Amino acid sequence: MSKKQPKKWIKLRHSVITHLAYLVLYPYAKWKYKIRVERYREKEKRQYLILLNHQTVFDQFFVGMSFKRALYYLATEDIFSNGWISSVIRYIVAPIPIKKQTTDIAAVRTCIRVAGEGGSIVLAPEGNRTYSGKTEYMNPSVAWLARKLGLPIALYRIEGGYGAQPRWSDTIRKGRMRAYVSRVIEPEEYKNMTNDELFKVIQQELFVDEGKVDVDFRGTRRAEYLERAMYVCPTCGLSEFYSEGNTVRCKKCGLEVEYCESKELKGVGCEFPFRFVTEWYRYQCDVVNQLDTTAHTVEPLYRDRIALSEVIINKKKVSLNPSVEASLYGDRIELHAEGQEPLIFPFESVTAVSVLGRNKLNVYYDKRVYQFKGDKHFNALKYVNIYYRNKNVTGGDPDGKFLGL
Repeated sequence: MSKKQPKKWIKLRHSVITHLAYLVLYPYAKWKYKIRVERYREKEKRQYLILLNHQTVFDQFFVGMSFKRALYYLATEDIFSNGWISSVIRYIVAPIPIKKQTTDIAAVRTCIRVAGEGGSIVLAPEGNRTYSGKTEYMNPSVAWLARKLGLPIALYRIEGGYGAQPRWSDTIRKGRMRAYVSRVIEPEEYKNMTNDELFKVIQQELFVDEGKVDVDFRGTRRAEYLERAMYVCPTCGLSEFYSEGNTVRCKKCGLEVEYCESKELKGVGCEFPFRFVTEWYRYQCDVVNQLDTTAHTVEPLYRDRIALSEVIINKKKVSLNPSVEASLYGDRIELHAEGQEPLIFPFESVTAVSVLGRNKLNVYYDKRVYQFKGDKHFNALKYVNIYYRNKNVTGGDPDGKFLGL
């Protein structure tokens, strides 16, 4: 008896919905982001592997506006774990699920399947939106995947997105953006490259650094929630910040910084050593990469009040406790709730820690995925950075620079 053939991933409705969405989303994007989305003029109808730098929550729509055919995007498990909403997303656009911060063989198989059915695939090699304004770490395995798929590689650049909508912000500022295909690498071209050579080309083409004065981005809450990204003060070290309007202030020493329309940083009543968030962020990474996490196991580095959920992958999220105190140590995370035994995540047993969206945190432990969600000021990034710094220190690579993003 012959095996039952799996249902096709690609559906006619995906193309229909793509064309309808373009009619609505293009004028909205032009109005909201002041963006110029350049249509890619294909010489012939064919598939692509589209790689992009990741700046705003709307990036996937910008890519979709540049191509005529339906595209299939790699998306993290958080999108697939929202009950009926996830079912609707699957039905209309069929994104490809991928587990964040882990090697996901199932996602690779699905990419091969979609490519085999004639689909174009979109992914951001960074795996994260930039917090700093500069294109961040990319996984070198993207070159291996590109070779495996054997498709033309369309390298898609988004410029001005950080100025318009920094990852740490809830607001969109009025400025100017551009989104376009900067280069296509044909299979005949990269077949003679090594994976390292191909990866280097991808890195160079997608690299964008917005730590410069170019376009003014106007808004009245420019610094709001910068504390989601920054937790190291150049004056007093590991700290916490609080933002309001166009300024952010260190809770420990009182240092106050203005975020200007030019994206520049200026000290309020003092000199501030960094001109842009990119420089401050790099300094923060340098400080963390000099931290001996094994010396911070008695007193927590940080405490936060969070809501705790469990993510049932590809199904739903289950609330476990709406109010838990999370304590971040150099070697673990502890959760304390009134009347309950502490829940402890030793870093040596945690398989991954990742930040989602602006400031949600996923902890992968004991074959389960726990999600932390704090208030609007919650900094999830520090948990990721400290976890990966501990991995470098305890794994025999104290000079390792990768901090999870």
